[in-house]
Amino acid sequence: MNLASIAVRNVGRNRVRALLTVLGVAIAIVAFVLLRTVVWSWTVAIEQSASDRIGIRHKVTMIMPLPLRYAEEIRQIPGMTAVAYANWFGAKDPRDENDFFATMAVEPDDILAVYDEVQVPPEQVEAWKQNRRGALVGDVLAKKKGWKVGDKVRLRGTIYPGDWEFEISGIYTASRATVDRSGFWFHWKYLNEALPPRQRDQIGWIVARVADPSRSAQLCRTIDEKFAERDIQTLSMSERALQASFMGMFSAVLDAIDLVSIVILAIMGLILGNTIAMGVRERTHEYGVLRAIGFMPKHILLSVLGEATAVGVVGGVLGLLLSYPLVERGLGRFLEENMGGMFPYFRIQPAVAGAALALTVLLALGAAAIPAYRAAKLNVVDSLRRVG
Repeated sequence: MNLASIAVRNVGRNRVRALLTVLGVAIAIVAFVLLRTVVWSWTVAIEQSASDRIGIRHKVTMIMPLPLRYAEEIRQIPGMTAVAYANWFGAKDPRDENDFFATMAVEPDDILAVYDEVQVPPEQVEAWKQNRRGALVGDVLAKKKGWKVGDKVRLRGTIYPGDWEFEISGIYTASRATVDRSGFWFHWKYLNEALPPRQRDQIGWIVARVADPSRSAQLCRTIDEKFAERDIQTLSMSERALQASFMGMFSAVLDAIDLVSIVILAIMGLILGNTIAMGVRERTHEYGVLRAIGFMPKHILLSVLGEATAVGVVGGVLGLLLSYPLVERGLGRFLEENMGGMFPYFRIQPAVAGAALALTVLLALGAAAIPAYRAAKLNVVDSLRRVG
């Protein structure tokens, strides 16, 4: 007889309770991993943003346009290697209007130089540039919609109403996992020519690539100073800052997810603590016997802590085993295909899995600390007098 065998035997003493506790811990782990993966996937693009890319938008808000001529003026600033611009188009597939995917009108000449992680076969790039109605489509979106190069597609505009005809000129992939591969890019000129005269020659934002990343901040100041006296002023920032400002609009959501994660951990601790406390009360007489035959208080303490750790580890491992098919392959695939703009890469990170298991063990030990201490301090005579 040793402490490990006693702890294992005590876990299986009440199998129904042990099973329910393990399942409760496993469900809590799945929920915790899901929430932490949502936060990671939502913010990872900020961490992996390019250091040599800057974004320029209207100083007041992103939804207000800039004059087209600003792009050419920025292109003339020394230190710029590529300058592109775009408009958010906002369109839906008439066959499934509830399906969202990012649709943008982009400047075709430099957009792939600015975003060099987007990969398209050269012959498809050339075909796209030659076709005013041509579109580049992410491989995830193309697979989902069943689109192939050469297909004619019709989208229904939301910001720019009406039915718009396109031809799939190319399908892009990406060298970086965090790039949205469910996008739809088409010629900015195709959009501009179809607009009323008063709406023409306006762009949503500008993205530029700089030769020296260490000068990004200086170039941002140069751009903003250049347009400081104009009617329409700019706000320039690094790609990281630009994405962070966009994520700032969802800060309340991220804070809520963080809070719910903490609540889940607290619930897990209560589940483990309740199970261990009930087990300790039921085995008071047995602890008295162990003390009577020579076991020391520390042995009783370690036995209870070992039991809690065993339950926590089993529940944690089960939760992680369930998380990969449910969170990563189930919900993750769905989010990548349907919300690729916000969740381009939804994968459980090893750090999240490791943290979940470590927190489970720590919570198990914390939840069992008081019952274990009380069991170790039991009076031998009083314990032996108690039955059941």
